[in-house]
Amino acid sequence: MSEIVLTTLNARYTHASLGLRYLHSNLGDLQTRASIKEFTISMRESEIVEQLLDKQPKIIGFGVYIWNISETTRAVKLLKSIAPEIKIILGGPEVTYEHADQAITALADYVITGAGELSFRQLCEQLLNNQRPLNKVIAGLSVPLKQLTMPYNLYTDEDLRNRFIYVEASRGCPFKCEFCLSSLDKTAYPFELEKFLEEMDTLWQRGLRNFKFVDRTFNLKVASTLRILDFFLERLDEDTFLHFELIPDHLPDTLKERITRFPPGTLQFEIGIQSFNPEVQQLISRKQDNEKSKTNLHWLRTNSSAHLHTDLIFGLPGEDLKSFAQGFDTLVSLNPHEIQVGILKRLRGTPIIRHSHDFSMVYNPEPPYNILKTDRVDYKTLQQMNRFARYWDMIGNSGRFEQTLPLLLGDSAFERFWQLTNWVYEASQQTHKIALPRLFKLVYQGAEEVLGIPADVLEAAMMEDYSHTGQKGAIPFITTYTRNKNTYTASQDGRNQRQRRHNVKA
Repeated sequence: MSEIVLTTLNARYTHASLGLRYLHSNLGDLQTRASIKEFTISMRESEIVEQLLDKQPKIIGFGVYIWNISETTRAVKLLKSIAPEIKIILGGPEVTYEHADQAITALADYVITGAGELSFRQLCEQLLNNQRPLNKVIAGLSVPLKQLTMPYNLYTDEDLRNRFIYVEASRGCPFKCEFCLSSLDKTAYPFELEKFLEEMDTLWQRGLRNFKFVDRTFNLKVASTLRILDFFLERLDEDTFLHFELIPDHLPDTLKERITRFPPGTLQFEIGIQSFNPEVQQLISRKQDNEKSKTNLHWLRTNSSAHLHTDLIFGLPGEDLKSFAQGFDTLVSLNPHEIQVGILKRLRGTPIIRHSHDFSMVYNPEPPYNILKTDRVDYKTLQQMNRFARYWDMIGNSGRFEQTLPLLLGDSAFERFWQLTNWVYEASQQTHKIALPRLFKLVYQGAEEVLGIPADVLEAAMMEDYSHTGQKGAIPFITTYTRNKNTYTASQDGRNQRQRRHNVKA
């Protein structure tokens, strides 16, 4: 039994909610009367509600995000139908701004906007003492970070073994990029560094080796960045893996030197480029030195072993397909390990809404609030870009087409992959649940038909890539392949005949 249950619906089981753990660790005397219960968005609302009711709670606090707002709304609606006496408290980004028109707000008893650690505790104290707050919507009270109790002891041993463990050395962001909720922050605030590192050491002693930092600007204050990197260098072992989000144009020599000390497989940097177009950057209040960013990306790729995950956003105000293509080609030429092609989303509260009229920006009214069209990009093109992004993940980012990808991209990466994308969709009518052998066959056929890659060159590269996939059985795209004086023949007719014989025997 728990009088207070803190819950959320994660995108996947492997994601563990840092926010819930912060709320729980700062409940003070109420901590022993509370528990955390996490679910995933793939679960049925009836099962979620059943498990919550098993706790016999008086208060349930939901963390509401863009990825779970629809599922959480259905769960809250069901809860209120079955047990209306339970007080439902909402918090999180999806109910912090523009919440008045949301169905979930009408269903809930209380909504806490913004920071919740102190305000959630105060509200629970009132409710458990049979006091009724005057307002349904409560502005969360921010407190200095040094007054917060850190939550890392609430990660269980099972969490440490099986889930992503999120940590933060700072909160907030000094930059004002209008597509991001962090643009509403005044600046970035650090936690007390030595206290934070003590918590990290405890996690390390408990066996954690995979640390995912959620700081928006990890390399903002280089002195703190160096201290954190030194902490891990002192403990480095073969299982260490660290994820950080870096500002692309801020990489001083002292930081470069530390980065070079980390061996392959230990560092991953998430680097948001978003757009290389200076006019677009100015429109969205993004301050970024493009030349420094390109120089730093090149340095990281050629002088460090860090895995580079970069981001571009399609659909920003003032950017058309040609401009985005130029940015994509620039990023491809810098050869990061991954390029995440994101579609602009109009997150509630973000100032990017100020451009809606001038640039005829139309967004999906339902989550995830993705852009549907602008004055530069029509709906059909955005649909094509959605498919481009999906196929790029499957082909460009997956690592399965290492030898084939340079052939596909040639000297005009965006244009050629755009053509391939359109061909693959026309041939398959699918962007999801494409089996790997079929994907290889589609890529082979599209590359030969649309991109004009010679069959022998294409087969050699794809055979090399396919050999690393672990797939068994007939090679789906090869007719005749010769390598190292060994000849492999697998005609389509032969495969069909063998399959027919197999079916008869079965």
